[in-house]
Amino acid sequence: MILDVARLLLFPALMAFAAASDLFTMTISNRVSLALAAGFLALAILSGMAPSDILSHLGAGATVLAVAFVCFAMGWVGGGDAKVAASAALWFGFGHLLNYLVYASLFGGALTLLLLQFRQWPLPYPLAGQAWLLRLHAKETGIPYGIALAIGALVVYPETEWIKAVDLTHFVIR
Repeated sequence: MILDVARLLLFPALMAFAAASDLFTMTISNRVSLALAAGFLALAILSGMAPSDILSHLGAGATVLAVAFVCFAMGWVGGGDAKVAASAALWFGFGHLLNYLVYASLFGGALTLLLLQFRQWPLPYPLAGQAWLLRLHAKETGIPYGIALAIGALVVYPETEWIKAVDLTHFVIR
């Protein structure tokens, strides 16, 4: 039952935290990426995932990390975004990686267009005192891509083996 609760809550909660952190501070702490990686390894081992499957998931994470850091070096994404994307890839492995990347890209494009439009309008006076909103509204700041990464992850996660392995009979109220 504890493993099922961890499968249901750990990944979604950490991804939601990464999105909120990026929205409000335009940064994602390394602790989030480390917690995602440690959570994956712990759940993979406790769930009895085969060593070859663990290595495959690690390969997916390493692949995304390499590509994401090229994007970081080009100034296209932040370092926190690159690390969170790689940490999420650990959970998805190659089996769900393409879906995750497509969804994250689509949501990222939509988020970028919305923010570019939002930044064209003046902030209403009652909202102008919010530091996080001023930062988000500033044209020279980037896009909090952690939001798109999290939404893409939360769309794909229910289709993964992590959720399919949950024994829902533990959660039936009698």
